[in-house]
Amino acid sequence: MIKKLFLALLILVCLSISAFSFAQKKEYQIHAFAFYNLENLFHPSNDPNKFDDDFTPTGSYRYTEAIYQKKLHNMAYALSQIAIDKIPGGPALIGVAEVENEQVLQDLIAQPELEKRKLRIVHFDSPDSRGIDVALLYQPQYFKVFHAKALPVPLIENGRKIRTRDVLYIMGKLGNDTIHVLVNHWPSRFGGEEVSSWKREKAAAVNREVIDSLVNLNPNVKIIVMGDLNDDPNNASITRTLGAVGTISKLKSGGLYNPWMSFHKKGLGTLAYKDNWNLFDQIIVSYGFIKAKSDGWKYQSAEIFNKKFLLTQFGKFKGYPHRSYSGTKWIDGYSDHLPAIIYLIKKL
Repeated sequence: MIKKLFLALLILVCLSISAFSFAQKKEYQIHAFAFYNLENLFHPSNDPNKFDDDFTPTGSYRYTEAIYQKKLHNMAYALSQIAIDKIPGGPALIGVAEVENEQVLQDLIAQPELEKRKLRIVHFDSPDSRGIDVALLYQPQYFKVFHAKALPVPLIENGRKIRTRDVLYIMGKLGNDTIHVLVNHWPSRFGGEEVSSWKREKAAAVNREVIDSLVNLNPNVKIIVMGDLNDDPNNASITRTLGAVGTISKLKSGGLYNPWMSFHKKGLGTLAYKDNWNLFDQIIVSYGFIKAKSDGWKYQSAEIFNKKFLLTQFGKFKGYPHRSYSGTKWIDGYSDHLPAIIYLIKKL
């Protein structure tokens, strides 16, 4: 009798825990936003208006149609895996960098790994000298795009205009929340970090101008700044020009919170060079996602997507991102960057 009573109580407790867990799971809705530098996703055809000769069949990378198809497959698989351990359907939107044109994006979302998501594209050709752009991929069942435009980054050096990537601005809705997204790929550190810093500060200023105009209308506005910033979270372009803080307690009305500062302090990063990690790929959120006393989507957490398949497993570069090429040799990898993710939650 005692054994039967104990068994009945045990079953009752288990059922109660299951019911409680189910209720807890249903209490919040969760979405992911991600960013991924796709490392030279070019089409193998030669565009006479771009410096894409290296990424053609006769170029230095011997970038054939067969390699292009492998590159598409690899990038599609990587994108299809982002955040699925928490959200089986994947991110609501993904910002991408280093894509040549809309054709490669159309070919990418048509891959078997992604086609079921019915992704849509926001893309504009930029004046970048290498012919690479930023873009946004999004799932229309979650995110609705209302407006988008390309914002030029004005760079003049020694009287000469420097052609770089535009900032992509998108306004859309996630549920009932209006969200403003800025997708970036700031100028590189070519020539040295300090010498080139002013270029990234100019790019940051383009973002800051948009942010200020939106914050002036509504201090609780919800803004996402994402991209390959070619600077770490503690660099001047981010802390001074953009004005992002790495501590929530220091966040003021209308300000920006950068969750990647804590990652950077721990030595974590999204790309590696000479045994050092940099955290260039970041997703920064506005005050409205953190402290605004209103319902809707809130920032929950950030994550570097560093699954084993994205990392080199042996040799000199073990543990580094498993990139597409080693020098000019195709090694069937993914990218020299790792994806960055943030998670948003909302009470049901």
